[in-house]
Formats: sequence, structure tokens, C-alpha cells
Amino acid sequence: MKQNNYGEMIFNETDVCDLIMEGQGLQVLSGMLVDNTVDLEKVVEFVDSFPTGLVYYTFDEKMGRSIPDWDTVKQQHWHMPQEYVDLDIAEHVLGLCTTDAELQRCGHELLLYQERNLFNLLKYLKYLVDVMVENRVIWGVGRGSSVASYVLYKLGIHRVDSMFYELDIDEFLR
Repeated sequence: MKQNNYGEMIFNETDVCDLIMEGQGLQVLSGMLVDNTVDLEKVVEFVDSFPTGLVYYTFDEKMGRSIPDWDTVKQQHWHMPQEYVDLDIAEHVLGLCTTDAELQRCGHELLLYQERNLFNLLKYLKYLVDVMVENRVIWGVGRGSSVASYVLYKLGIHRVDSMFYELDIDEFLR
């Protein structure tokens, strides 16, 4: 394995074979950045065909892309269960609100998240929190400008009530 300029791991043929032989299956290849010298068809020739929906990238496909372009491509492939992909995150967050002030703040923030095409990120964060709670993982109270987001507070990402402390969402979503 080696790391590219974007901080992503580039897997070679040996890495891919090791993952498959460890019993992780072909699904581990989805979204993986694979060195273009690897003949994936040969690596998995013992399998009749790739599963439908399998997505992997070769090193050459990555070259010449700007970071915003690469981010756009990566944001289309979130690795989370289908129930979270299908989740109406706006409805979920608004359902967590108990007062009109909370509804108004969350509604405003959700519009800002939607303008920035960040709903998939919110869905993934919901999934991440659920996994951490299920596995009894402890995480911090909150840090940086993210504590200005009341939506993230309602999702359980941090424990700082930004409405109570009158934190401005613009400090987070600049």
C-alpha cells in the first residue's frame, strides 16, 4: 500500500488478494483506490463475476482531477447501510425538535446543509453515532466550530447546545 497526494491509500495486487483471502469478500473493493497495474479480473478470476454495483477506481482515473472534483465523486459513494442511505435526514432531525425555536433553528441549518449538498454527510454521521452508541464507544464533548451546529447537536455528534450558548451557525458553515 502507498498513499497518494489526497491522503488516500492505493492498494496493489497483493493487498487486494490479502483482503479477499481474509474472507472480507469482493465488497471490500467497492470505492477502493487500486493501482492501475493491478489486473482485478485476474485477481478474482475464481469468482464468476463482480457483484453488481461494485465501484473501484484506478490510479489513472484520479490523476488530473481537482480536489473539489474528487470530493464530488467520493461523496456519491458513502459506505453505510441502505436504511441510512434512504433516511430522510431532514424529517429525522426535525422530528427530534421539541420546541418551535428548535424547529426554526434546525430548519434554517438544514437549508444551509442542503445548499451545500451535505445531506449524505449528515446521514453518514447519524450512522456513525448509531454504531458508536451500539458498540459503547465514548467520544468527546465536541470541538472547534462544529459545536455551532444545532443539527449536529441533535444528531448526537457533539454535546454542546449551540442554542443555549447562542453560537452562530455561520461560524461552522463558512
